[in-house]
Amino acid sequence: MSGSEPIEEIYDAFAATYDASRDQFDLSDVLREFSAGLGDRPEQGRLLDLGCGAGEPVARDFASRGWQVTGVDVSRAMLALAARYVPQLTLIHADMREVDFPESSFDAITAVYSLFHVPREEHPALFARMRRWLVPGGRVLMTYATREYTGHDRFDGEKEFMGRSLFYSHATPDELREQLAGAGFRIVDARKRQIGGETFLWVTVERPSDSSVAGSGFTHNASTRSSSGVPES
Repeated sequence: MSGSEPIEEIYDAFAATYDASRDQFDLSDVLREFSAGLGDRPEQGRLLDLGCGAGEPVARDFASRGWQVTGVDVSRAMLALAARYVPQLTLIHADMREVDFPESSFDAITAVYSLFHVPREEHPALFARMRRWLVPGGRVLMTYATREYTGHDRFDGEKEFMGRSLFYSHATPDELREQLAGAGFRIVDARKRQIGGETFLWVTVERPSDSSVAGSGFTHNASTRSSSGVPES
């Protein structure tokens, strides 16, 4: 991932003070809605959490319901916290762009507060791999940066977060829609949510059971909702 300081070193540093801020954010509404949308997914399904950080709250939420959860993160220190907080996780120390799994390995994939640290020109290839990793009917939940966060329609640069300069990258929402449709996803929901004082676009997409169904556009429900979120991971 790009930036003047390696993202893994920044998140290693964040891990040292994680306990002090771990209760600052709440994603319960987001996770409840995403889980409800999985519908007929098995009660003990398989989740891939890309950028899992300390395993909270996403991995922990699914693991507590009996799911088999695989977490991927570039920060060894964050993964050490995840192993402590959610010991049943399968953890992989890697860049999300470098991992690979067999086709149809997962019932759901999450990329919460992580995708925007990957350069936007690399998103289409990652989306294509994510679709392949999902079972037909499986869904992805992702957080996407927009003008509301960076101040620009498209952005490749650094912004301050918790006193450190982090690399962020995003295209426009319309360009994101085209990338997701091009990867073969059906867009289920996309809305801007204000969480913890920050506004991001939260997107849910599905690998259609019939690939000809792919490519539906964003929903019109893009109203900002107030709640609280999780530290970026």
